[in-house]
Amino acid sequence: MQIEVIVLAAGQGTRMTSRIPKVLHTVGGKPMLTRVLETVNSLSPSQTHVVIGDNASGFHSLYDEFHVNWVHQSEQLGTGHAVLQALPYLNEGSHALVVYGDCPLVKPSTLKRCTVEGQDGVGLVSAVVPDPFGLGRIIRNPSGEVEAIIEQTDISSDQCAIDEINSGILSASVGFLSEYLPRLTDNNAQGEIYLTDLVAEAVSKGVQVNAIQATDYREVLGVNDRIQLAQVERIFQQRQAEDLMKQGVSIADPSRFDCRGSVKAGMDCSMDINVILEGDIELGDNVQIGSNCILRNVQIASNTIIKENTVIEDAKIGRECSVGPFARIRPGTTLDDNVGIGNFVEIKNSQLASGVKAAHLAYLGDTEIGTDTNIGAGAITCNYDGKDKHRTIIGDNVFIGSNSSLIAPITIESGSAVAAGSSITRNVDTDALVIERAEQRVVKGGGTRFRRR
Repeated sequence: MQIEVIVLAAGQGTRMTSRIPKVLHTVGGKPMLTRVLETVNSLSPSQTHVVIGDNASGFHSLYDEFHVNWVHQSEQLGTGHAVLQALPYLNEGSHALVVYGDCPLVKPSTLKRCTVEGQDGVGLVSAVVPDPFGLGRIIRNPSGEVEAIIEQTDISSDQCAIDEINSGILSASVGFLSEYLPRLTDNNAQGEIYLTDLVAEAVSKGVQVNAIQATDYREVLGVNDRIQLAQVERIFQQRQAEDLMKQGVSIADPSRFDCRGSVKAGMDCSMDINVILEGDIELGDNVQIGSNCILRNVQIASNTIIKENTVIEDAKIGRECSVGPFARIRPGTTLDDNVGIGNFVEIKNSQLASGVKAAHLAYLGDTEIGTDTNIGAGAITCNYDGKDKHRTIIGDNVFIGSNSSLIAPITIESGSAVAAGSSITRNVDTDALVIERAEQRVVKGGGTRFRRR
């Protein structure tokens, strides 16, 4: 069966109170439309048509990888009208699946079931919800067969108690849509052409209508305002947390966890509260992530501890390292095994060999550091001269004293030591001790005169 997908994404989203088109608001770090397109792509459709309004023009380039056919709906005259705009682009022998760009939680398995049920007529996705107010209800006859869908604005008092709602997701042959869609009218309270009216039309013509219920009603939730956006975000994050816990990751509180990318985790990893994972994350076994940490495109090897309030971005961390608390590891950084990075240490575009220690209050930018070197508190590499960046090379088993400034480009050879408080501007030979300080002066009685001044 050749499937073509129609994604309805033309809603203005005025209740979002935003200049951003509704479907571009994010869930899990990606626009809702992106998540919907990724889901429908799993069905391998022959073509995907996205119906957008005039306010959505200009973001086409964001979706080149999906090979989307963009369809414009200048006037928002209902879901049926939106599908009518896409109808001329569909192949007559195809099967159409209609989904919504503001429904980012729908699962591929649900869409597959819907297309199967619609092979010989019309397939619908319904759900039983705790509070159906505002949603279209599935009307069944005494035999349990679907005979109509009634929108909230047109519902009778007797029908208000119905808790099976229409998700809006629908499948049917293109031939069926071509025959029956043009017959629909806007004779309703909203003055719109409802796609759901196809159901009554199909029933009246003896066409089979099959409604499959979503296993979890939350997957068909749509987003119309920022409150609903936040609710959908938490549902999405709960899914992410549950998936990781099934892989063997301990998460202290899934309600205070955010994953906005993809995660591969080994066994017995743990994450404290308020951890945010973005981009591509790879964790070895027994990696411990402390509270309030942010990891973005990071690889962390086994038995490493990331302590609380640490930010790591585009970096690789080796085995049995300790990083943080309050450390910042910036892009281009690689830490080999057994590296210790303490509080308020910032590292950028640097490579630290095994056994390096920088316990506190240091900045290391554009630096290569050899094995078992110690970086004292307050030490910095001065890598920027106002125009260009320069590298600092530090050998093995070097001692950099506290509050030292290494002014790049510079090389500190292995086995050497830099005395605390030194500003080093020239290369340092192997096994040398370098002291670069102004001479200390003592003025007797100067303290009294200073305080008087």
